[in-house]
Amino acid sequence: MSGLMRMAAAVGFAGLALTAGQAAASADPDTDPVVNTTCSYSQVVSAMSDQSPGDAEQFNATPAARSWLQNFLAAPPEQRQQIVDQAQGTADAAHYVALLGPLANACDNYY
Repeated sequence: MSGLMRMAAAVGFAGLALTAGQAAASADPDTDPVVNTTCSYSQVVSAMSDQSPGDAEQFNATPAARSWLQNFLAAPPEQRQQIVDQAQGTADAAHYVALLGPLANACDNYY
């Protein structure tokens, strides 16, 4: 995988790490656990490391992905929905959709 494709996948991964498995929920931003997560960056990264160590290693090695996730979590819910919609259009991230859906529901169990 080329560096550019890897970065695109990682950026998509960051977005979809929180959105995977939430297609039905994302239709209603008011109930979407991804959009409304109260998890911190460190909680999401800890959950990712625990649930998918290989993907977490790639994520941690990609500054653009880390920055994207930090910005996503710092945004208010209405802006997060827009970010989610854009991330879902990232073709290279499709692999992560099925892989990382539980993060939004599990990250509050991490510190």
